[in-house]
Amino acid sequence: MTGDFSLGTVLNDIYSSLAGAVAEFLPRILTALVVILVGLLLAKLIARAVRTGFARLKVDDLLERVGVTGLLARLGLQDPPGAVLGKFLYYLIVLMFIKSASDAVGLLAVSGAITAFFAYLPNIVAALILFMIGVLAAQFISGAVTRSARDAGVEFAPALGRIASAAVIFIVSFMAVTQLKIHTDVIRMVVQITLAGAALAFALSFGLGARDATRNLLAGFYARRIFKIGQPISVAGHQGELAGITAQVVIIAVEGRLLTLPNSVFLDEAVRQ
Repeated sequence: MTGDFSLGTVLNDIYSSLAGAVAEFLPRILTALVVILVGLLLAKLIARAVRTGFARLKVDDLLERVGVTGLLARLGLQDPPGAVLGKFLYYLIVLMFIKSASDAVGLLAVSGAITAFFAYLPNIVAALILFMIGVLAAQFISGAVTRSARDAGVEFAPALGRIASAAVIFIVSFMAVTQLKIHTDVIRMVVQITLAGAALAFALSFGLGARDATRNLLAGFYARRIFKIGQPISVAGHQGELAGITAQVVIIAVEGRLLTLPNSVFLDEAVRQ
């Protein structure tokens, strides 16, 4: 009898404890479910309001003209900027309500992870904005360098534009990584060594091998602003008609033949028109 009584008492205590735990935990579960449902509804409303606002205020059109929409497309985001921002806010709001629900049911690990994410979120947003601005600036600089080089008669003008764009994107990417609080000491050292080597190589090539080419390039740049194609010209003992001025040479039509001279002739010889 004593054994039966003891077993029944233990089972009764276990049942009572389990029932009490369920009765205490059930309201928390219900509260968490209600919080998540409210969060989903609120997040959906805010996302829709952002999309509608961007569309009605023509913000999407403005961002498309400045190149933001094309940049998002290259990043794999085919939606307009308003929809992208709406989705971003949707998930942020859902995460906030999931944190509240986790606090309600006592899931402190989940709540702590979400809190850490929100603490780190400003760094992510700043890095993304910095990178996007950098890419847009790289596009503008690439176009400006290409146009300037083409106007100067440089035959590899598109390559110069791409190099300038790549340099800007590289610098901005490094700044974005730094914004993410990632240790970049090794990367910084490698970049410094690489840039120093490139600068030394450029200085040597400019001072030794490319001096004449640079002189011709600059002379041709200014000659194109002074002389016009088709006009009579006499230079370095040759008289004829100016047929063209490239990045390195001037082309003169002399008695049915084409004569090429280095552009530096404009600096070294007297030119008569």
